[in-house]
Amino acid sequence: MEGRTPVLPKDSRPFKLLFFVDKRPNSAEQIRQIRAQVKALCAPDEVGLEIVDVNNQPYLAERFKLVATPALIKVSEDSYQILAGGDVATKLAHWWPRWNQELLDESSENDKVVSLLSLSGSDGVKVNAVDQSTEVIRLSDDIFRLEQEKETLLSQIEFKDRIIAMMAHDLRNPLTAASIALETLELAFEPNGAKADKFTPELIAHLLQSTKTQIRAVSSMITEILKAARGSDTNIEVSPQDLDLNDLCMTVIEFFAPKLSAKKQTIETDLPQDLPHVYADADQVQRVLSNLVDNAVKYTPVAGKIGIAALHRTTEKVQISIRDNGPGIPRENQKKIFEESFRLKRDRAEDGYGLGLALCQQVVRAHYGEIWVDSKQGEGSCFHFTLPVYRGTNGS
Repeated sequence: MEGRTPVLPKDSRPFKLLFFVDKRPNSAEQIRQIRAQVKALCAPDEVGLEIVDVNNQPYLAERFKLVATPALIKVSEDSYQILAGGDVATKLAHWWPRWNQELLDESSENDKVVSLLSLSGSDGVKVNAVDQSTEVIRLSDDIFRLEQEKETLLSQIEFKDRIIAMMAHDLRNPLTAASIALETLELAFEPNGAKADKFTPELIAHLLQSTKTQIRAVSSMITEILKAARGSDTNIEVSPQDLDLNDLCMTVIEFFAPKLSAKKQTIETDLPQDLPHVYADADQVQRVLSNLVDNAVKYTPVAGKIGIAALHRTTEKVQISIRDNGPGIPRENQKKIFEESFRLKRDRAEDGYGLGLALCQQVVRAHYGEIWVDSKQGEGSCFHFTLPVYRGTNGS
């Protein structure tokens, strides 16, 4: 196949050979055959031979519109020719005499042009068109590379913005918890407050501790947002340690007590006392639990029931499940709901960015766990996720 030259050799030789290969096992033997054939056909410095790995330089293959390898391309000043298919070395030997004749004919024409210039006394200098074209193509390749880098950077910026939006969305839970605790404490110190006598020192200490815990969680999330904004790390960071899931579940349930009371909902728990500890980041897992319980409270009707259960699924994993008796999720959307910004039609008028479940998935995957949902429309949903079992000083 012949065509106009999109890439030219950066030297003064009449033409150059580009041999395109991939990483298949027989590529080394094909390269050896081509090199041997070129050596047999011409002097070492007469024609340049360059080996091109399409995996490392895909833009070159794209410029020549290659559809298969191996392929040998003869590149000259204003045209190129592709030899592909079976035995490329044999095809090279077949075409070589014709290429040499073309060079002789071209050389004769150039000699005539130089003679005419000399006879006319012209001071003009014959411009090396190959060098000019080479520079144009080099600049074209630079533009191609910069466009690829631009695409990569735009993708990174878009991902960073999604991470920041997720974290900002998730700040609401600890801020709400801290606010409730402080408002409750405020009642204890109201002058002549009717309820002041109900605040024992133990209750006040508990409320203060709860407030401090939630403020630390907010501080941690703000740090992550600032990191993502600087572009230093766009991934969810986890600091796994020995974690008692039973205690963490009870902390989350206690936090949602006011919401549960407002909707007259109840939470049923199935948390075995012998449940092994997990190797996980307490703050991040609490974010997952809070998101899932918050959704369960939101979608469970008034006076409905929510369930939280845990089981030692395998010797390596613990499974946590949060169940509601809300409207359920259509089967075709049960995987999509974990995508960033995906929202069911029924939720599009609600506040929020549709980021909660995507954040849960990222946190769980950062712990090498899985998250999924079992649901039937009209029968509620049950979200499950797994975490690694704690293995003492060796971690997970």
